Amino acid sequence: MTPNPGEAATAWYIQRQPDGTCELIPESEFEERADSSSWGPYPSRAEAITRRVGLIRAGHCRPV
Repeated sequence: MTPNPGEAATAWYIQRQPDGTCELIPESEFEERADSSSWGPYPSRAEAITRRVGLIRAGHCRPV
């Protein structure tokens, strides 16, 4: 997948928050925490969004 011209080439993660929702986090801000689940890295923000939808449908994350 080719990144959008305005989107820097960075990896993205999905991290479950304490309230059960899942947040998209760029690699530069990602810190693995023992108290939360995380998924990734994904090559683009669009891919991470698609995966988050799947996690919501599977019951791993609450919708925002």
